[in-house]
Parts: sequence; structure tokens; C-alpha cells
Amino acid sequence: MRILLFSNSTNAGEEYLSYTIPYIHEFTQGKKYEAVFIPYAGVTISWDEYSAEVASKLLTTGIHLNPIHKSADPIKAILNAEMIIVGGGNTFNLLKTLEDNKLLKFIREKVIAGVPYIGWSAGSNMACPTIRTTNDMPIVEPKSFNALGLFPFQINPHYTDAVDKNHAGETREMRINEFIEANKDMYVAGLREGTLFQINGNKLELKGSKSCRIFKHGKAASELKSGDDFSFLMQ
Repeated sequence: MRILLFSNSTNAGEEYLSYTIPYIHEFTQGKKYEAVFIPYAGVTISWDEYSAEVASKLLTTGIHLNPIHKSADPIKAILNAEMIIVGGGNTFNLLKTLEDNKLLKFIREKVIAGVPYIGWSAGSNMACPTIRTTNDMPIVEPKSFNALGLFPFQINPHYTDAVDKNHAGETREMRINEFIEANKDMYVAGLREGTLFQINGNKLELKGSKSCRIFKHGKAASELKSGDDFSFLMQ
């Protein structure tokens, strides 16, 4: 498998997708791709607008986008894809629409067979076994929470250590601790903004300047940085 998973699309004060472009250049290694783009996570933006915005940002990467919602046969579009890109937004809307179009099985098979996959935010959640570590509100109801299951651990995108002194609700860490209490066999990787995971085969690498917070039931949460060994997450 060849997978690139960003925590977020945009760093504070930067243009949309700007920090992702150098990593995408490195990922494609100068090869041109006809990529199927899945904008289903977009809710307050039309899928046409969403696709056009992403296409304009990826012009320099050699990736040409084919928005899946414009295809008369979405399954055929996936079967013929040279690359699959899944944008961020609302993870529940993304999953439900993939289910409605019966695409999960075909995307999974293509990526396992070696078709490159790029996702950010909700698109990163979708690569996990389940979407139950998303931060999103369940604005629609999918048939299940099962996602693509391309690897055996969970990602929490946009992970933050921030604590608002004027807010008495749960922190992100508290919510993830609830997840691992209910799912004792699962690792969760808190992926901070500006960082990403790259998977080549069974090799998993963290990229970016911030560390990743690792959660597992019965263990103290730990911090790993770029260059550290993440192989245990793939087992």
C-alpha cells in the first residue's frame, strides 16, 4: 500500500492545502496521476466547488482530479483509478455517501492492491478500521461506523492538548481515553495539525515537526516523533 494521511488541510495563517504540497510532491515522485477525488465530506460547500478548489491547489503536483460525483458510474471510476484522494469535512456524511454508493469494498481493494491513497482529516479517518475516533458531529446516520480498515489502528486527526480554562467539558485526551476503555485492543494515534502519516507497504512513518500522542488501554499515553519506530501500530 502507498498511503498519505494528513491530520488537517490547512495550518493556521496559511493557504488551503499549502503545507501538504511538498509532501505530495515527494509522494508522487514526479509521476503524473489521474486521481479520483471524493468530496463527499463536504457539507456547507458544493461538491463542484470543493473539487475545483482542490484541483487548483494540486496543479503543480501533476495530479489531475476526476471528481467522483461527476461520474455516471462511481464504482467503475474507482476500478479505473490511478490514485484515490479523499477530502476532509464531515466524516459521517462521507461514510454514509460511500455506503450509499457501495464504494467502500472497491476502494479498499484498490488501495490494498497498490493504488495510492491520499486523505486529510475525514479522509484520514476513513482509512481507519472505524470512524469512531472522528471529532465530527453525526449529522447523518451511516449504516455502521466501519470504515476502510486499511490498517489496524485508529487516528484522531486535529489532535490537540489545548485546555480552555473557561470550558468545563472533556478534553480530547479524555474522550480518547473513553474510546480505549470501551475498545481495549485498539491503539489510537493523536495526529497533531501539521503532521501526517505515510505508509509504504507495512512501513509507517510520522512526518512533520510535532510529535504524535499514542493511546492504548492499560498503558500511559506516550509521545513519538518523526524518525521513531511506529511499526507496532501496523501489527
